[in-house]
Order: sequence, then C-alpha cells, then structure tokens
Amino acid sequence: MLEITLADYQNPKHRQAVVAMLDDYARDPMGGGEALPETTKENLVDEMAKRDYVFSILAFDDGEPVGIANCVEGFSTFAARPVMNIHDIAVIESHRGKGIAKRLLNEVATLAEFRGCVKLTLEVLQGNEPAKLAYEKFGFKPYQLDASMGKAEFWQKYL
Repeated sequence: MLEITLADYQNPKHRQAVVAMLDDYARDPMGGGEALPETTKENLVDEMAKRDYVFSILAFDDGEPVGIANCVEGFSTFAARPVMNIHDIAVIESHRGKGIAKRLLNEVATLAEFRGCVKLTLEVLQGNEPAKLAYEKFGFKPYQLDASMGKAEFWQKYL
C-alpha cells in the first residue's frame, strides 16, 4: 500500500529514507550519475531540519521508501508572496510509471497553498522527457516573461 507523508526529520525511519532516496536519485543519470558524498549523507537531514522553509515529502510502498520531493520555500518580490521550489523529486526505477510523482506533486501543491505560495517551481533536464511530460500534465510549463527574449535559463556559481 502506498503512503505519502511529510517527513519528520527527527524520525529515524524518515531520516534514513530521505538520505537513501536522495542518494538513489543522485546515482541516476538524471541526478548526475554519482553517489552522494559521505559528508552530505551525514549532514543532510540535520541541515534541512535547521530550516523551517525546507521540507520533504516521502512515498513509502509497504513501508519501503520509493519516492521523495525535497522543497525549499523562496519569495517572489513581484507577487509579495512565497514561492515553493521543488528542488528534488524522484521515484525509484522499479516504481516509475505508477503515479507516485503525481501524488508527491499533489501533496507539495497542497502544502504550498497552505503556506500561501503564489506558484511552484522546479528545474528539469532538457532531455528528461518522461519527467517533462509528467510536469506538463500537472500544469507546469517552461518559464519565460517576454517570448521575444526567450526562455529563462538556470545559472549557477559555486562558492
């Protein structure tokens, strides 16, 4: 039986599931293809727990973790309201295509609405067609303000 639940970062089962699910995602080609560093595994949940604007939704199938959504609340200055970014969303390979991502997205949307968020955001790799199709079915679309300026790009700089 599938259970979708808000992770309790103090619950040992949930702590282990968050790390295991994120490590599984990191090992997947869509997550970079490499295991999480040991220091990340050791510190991840404690660091997430320190921040009240971060939460995780877990999917369990008969008690085993099979999906995760890690979310980080930001803020829209244009709307003067919070924005919820789905930083990670993943389902283990054996459980893909069963609607688990949709259930995770529904729970994230419910919590975001409860928090007064104006929108949900996420990033997806251009070549991840199954994920893009799922996100489009859920109502996501690529971000752009002025079509003549093109789509927004996601950039980064390591510190």
